[in-house]
Amino acid sequence: MGGLRQETDPAGAGLDPVALDRLDRFAGELVDRGRLPGFLLAVARGGRVAHLTTGGRRDLAAGLPVRADTLWRIYSMTKPVLAVAVLRLAEEGRLSLDDPVARHLPAFAEPRVHVGGEGGAVRTRPAEGPLLIRQLLTHTAGLTFGSYHAHPVDALYRAAGIASSSLAGGDLAETVDAYARLPLQFEPGTRWNYSVGSNVLGRIAEVVTGQPLDVCLAERVLRPLGMTDTGFQVSPEQADRLAELYGERDDGTLVPVPGPPVRERPRFLSAGSGLVSSARDFHRFTRMLRGGGQLDGVRVLSAASVASMTSNHLPGGAELAGFGTPVHRTRANEGLGFGLHVSVVRDPARTAAPSGRGTYGWTGVATTAFWVNPEHDLTVLFFSQAQPRDLKVFPTVRRLVHEAIVS
Repeated sequence: MGGLRQETDPAGAGLDPVALDRLDRFAGELVDRGRLPGFLLAVARGGRVAHLTTGGRRDLAAGLPVRADTLWRIYSMTKPVLAVAVLRLAEEGRLSLDDPVARHLPAFAEPRVHVGGEGGAVRTRPAEGPLLIRQLLTHTAGLTFGSYHAHPVDALYRAAGIASSSLAGGDLAETVDAYARLPLQFEPGTRWNYSVGSNVLGRIAEVVTGQPLDVCLAERVLRPLGMTDTGFQVSPEQADRLAELYGERDDGTLVPVPGPPVRERPRFLSAGSGLVSSARDFHRFTRMLRGGGQLDGVRVLSAASVASMTSNHLPGGAELAGFGTPVHRTRANEGLGFGLHVSVVRDPARTAAPSGRGTYGWTGVATTAFWVNPEHDLTVLFFSQAQPRDLKVFPTVRRLVHEAIVS
């Protein structure tokens, strides 16, 4: 399948070419300074691509350029794709968002909440209520990541062999069972904490369908949308298009680092971060959301489900910076609410970068991002494949895109 293509003139789409040139120069300077190996940037109005730029390399050592058909590990941008699959399962009647998780995964039948202590001296109490599927989608279930190093429960994850999100050597079922043996960080529904909850959702999807997660996502999301370059593994025919993944040395230079094992089917199908995709495929995904669940005459979700997914679900209209656990009380989270696996702009006057009210989207740890701005009928995709330290790309990209809107 070919790569993403520009479909309309920027000026005709109400975008300022001079401002878009500033956007391109910003991304190009990150490549020139060695902070990013390469990038792809796409801006669409009315669902049609009005600006498409690539720069740098998908493989520095081989000198291979980024192309419109380059494949990217999208990491946490997997989560919105999973959310669509879960919402479709709800529409099929296989689950309800208000189901207790234990209805499908009995290991979660008696959750306990941390109340004090650490390590072997941790103290817990029974949770006041069950974990709900809805709370997994909104990251309010009380789960966490072992990589935070911010709370005693994070340390319990690491001690159990869950350094980030997967059990060492375990598959999805084994990993989720390991989560269930650990206490919750807080009472379900009372805080927001970005977490391993997506993997619990992925396991629920497997249980209610009787299918492995890759098959479930393919049948309900990827194939109906024609997302032929998206999955948990790349074929031999696709492998040359996969971008190399980079980290950063102490001296600031980029160095290849191992990523998820995508050249073969991984044992652990990460529901929260395992997908590889292309700009063309993810553009189709965003067009479906923009279209209220429909693309090219194929309906994947009801308009009501898309509206729910992209609305703030935090209690009382709260925002991430206030409702989140301490690690999430940052400037970047001000003005943002949270929907079903996407952030949602609640108060544009408070966000770190200009955004229209109701703008929704998410990012990936290897410097990938998407957002949809319904107020201006604008969609933005940014892909790179690096994990540089202390590099804040997206506030500037958001500002420059916003400055390009002239009508």
